[in-house]
Amino acid sequence: MRIGFVVDSACDLPGDYLHRHGFTILPITTRIDEATLVDDRDPAVRQRFLDEDLGTRAHAAETEPFGVEEIRDLFLRRLVVDYDCVFCITIASSRSGIHANASKASFAILTDYRPIRRDAGVPGPFLMRVIDSENLFAATGVTAVEAVRLRESGMNPGQMRERLEYIAHNTFGYMIVRDLYYMRARAQKKGDRSVGWFSAALGTALDIKPLLRGYRNTTAPVAKVRGFDHGAETLFAYIARRVRAGLLTPTVCVSYGGKLDELDTLPGYASLKQTCAEHGVEVYEAPMSVTGMVNVGTGAVTIGFASPEHEFGS
Repeated sequence: MRIGFVVDSACDLPGDYLHRHGFTILPITTRIDEATLVDDRDPAVRQRFLDEDLGTRAHAAETEPFGVEEIRDLFLRRLVVDYDCVFCITIASSRSGIHANASKASFAILTDYRPIRRDAGVPGPFLMRVIDSENLFAATGVTAVEAVRLRESGMNPGQMRERLEYIAHNTFGYMIVRDLYYMRARAQKKGDRSVGWFSAALGTALDIKPLLRGYRNTTAPVAKVRGFDHGAETLFAYIARRVRAGLLTPTVCVSYGGKLDELDTLPGYASLKQTCAEHGVEVYEAPMSVTGMVNVGTGAVTIGFASPEHEFGS
């Protein structure tokens, strides 16, 4: 069976990895003042965002995911012929309408695909499964990497779906941002009051950074640290401990909202990569999508892994 994968552009995985394994990207359109960017993980679009310093005014940006009809047309135009089963893995349903749009589109796709496959000379039924990653950015990549591993192992679609939903439900995504004022402004734009004015002002004045955790469609702070570099070091050391304790998949995904080589300059990151290498865990480094930088600011770090349930710091 030919099995394909679809992710939205906020899934932070290396471009060569996505290309090599045949991922289709659902783009997200971003409007910042007069500028319109179609985020499909094209490096040129991301570079424009950084070169034109669009992040300084992106807190008021409007973002628009692929709609129901656009997803339907994409599948019926190409994917129902190219594949026999497609897994569509989306950013957390609590944070974006992409999952709802894909789920709605799937009904039309599964109703209308038969004559298209017949006319193309492709026998047999077509399957589509929409998976809620329950997480954001680099953490969404954990489920996508597992999907590739399962396909390569020869697992059937039913088994794959069960395993992918289990991994998504047990993936932890962590993030540290540089600018709390930006986070507050962006949160207000989206109706999210999780970052209040007082906490943003106090945090900025004292250089206090929250460590944010995404888990099972909920994002919340789990710790506060003094300074971005110290926060990154604390986060990397914690994840190294989780790697040593044992992960559910041999995968750690990391994304950065700037030049990717700056990751290696952050304290503790080299040690984390060494720990992963010693325990057979592969690290996937990716530039953060334009969509990610619009929502959390440039210079942010996100990192994800699948693990048994635990409390931060354990």
